[in-house]
This record gives sequence, structure tokens and C-alpha cells, in this order.
Amino acid sequence: MTRRFSLLCIAAVALVLVWGGAASPLAAGPFSAHMIVHVTVMALAAPLIAIALAGSAWDPTRRWPWLAAPMAAMLAELVVVWGWHLPLLHHAARSSTAALAAEQASFLAVGLALWLSVLGGRAAQRHARLAGGVVALLLTSMHMTLLGALITLAPRSLYHHDMGSALADQQVAGMVMLSGSMSYLAGGLWLVARLLREDRRRVPLR
Repeated sequence: MTRRFSLLCIAAVALVLVWGGAASPLAAGPFSAHMIVHVTVMALAAPLIAIALAGSAWDPTRRWPWLAAPMAAMLAELVVVWGWHLPLLHHAARSSTAALAAEQASFLAVGLALWLSVLGGRAAQRHARLAGGVVALLLTSMHMTLLGALITLAPRSLYHHDMGSALADQQVAGMVMLSGSMSYLAGGLWLVARLLREDRRRVPLR
């Protein structure tokens, strides 16, 4: 219980800092600050909350097993992440509080859905989902790496909102996203190690 509470507190502090502090998307202005918020929500807060909730009475995948579908959660996150980084939707989130709230809420929702789909649920069901979880996290790492690389390597500014987005700032934002993709890669590799350990235990000794 103490560990779960500590993880929830860390996630809550991170969300308060990026959503309500000086680094909030509207207050900070630069695209790179907006990307820091994005990465903090999806690659830090979401997995911490999922780890804290996984297997507990508050884990929604225990009550509704249909939520524990790693590949579906991966596809939902792909659509949300790439969708909000289309210039039109990105501009809307930078210029409208309602759109910004929708963007951030959807980031947290799909982030939690993905991490809970691979970490949560009843113990008897988790092993069957490990392989799917590995694929889902590694594919998420790949598509976020691709998006980060496209933003970093673009020869011109892709976003033209009211506050402007200099090419150098855009490149920093892309590198922030690249760093965030490492969270999913690390999670996928950790699941691979866990899968190998469990399979080794299942092999009968000769």
C-alpha cells in the first residue's frame, strides 16, 4: 500500500507541475515546453499510475477485462498522439483552453489504457497478455520515435500557432519526444525479461 501510494503521489506531483505550474502548455509558450507536458503525462505519470493501480481493487481491468487489450490500446494511443500532432489539432490545443483540456485528458486516458492493459488485470490473465504487451509497448516506442524523428528532422517549422515555433525549438521538442519513447522501450524490454522468467519456471526440471 505504501509503495502504491508513493507512486500515485509522484504521478500527481508531476501532473500538477506540468499542468498547473510554470511549465504548463499555455503559460510556457514554446513548442518544446508543450512536448515536455506531453511526455510527462504519457511516459511518466501514466505508467506510474498504472503500476500503482495494477492488480488492486482500483484496477479497472479487473472489473472490465475487455479493457485489457494491449494491441487495441496501442492503436488508440497511436491515433491520439498522431492526431493531436497534426497542425490543425495542435493549433487548436495551443489556442483554446477547451481543446487543450481535451488533448491532455486524451493523452492521460490512452496512456493509462495502454499501461494498464499490459500491467493490470487478474494474475491468472496477465501471463496470457505478456506477449501482446511486449509487442504493444515496442510498437508504441517505434511510432513515437518515428514522430519524434519527423519533428526533429523537418527542414522547416511544421506548426504556425499564435506564439510561433522556431525551427530550433521544434527540434528540441522532437528530441523530447524521442526521449519519451524510451519509457515504452524500457517497459517492453522489462516485459520480455518477465516473460522469459515465467516461461523458465514453467519448464519442468529433468
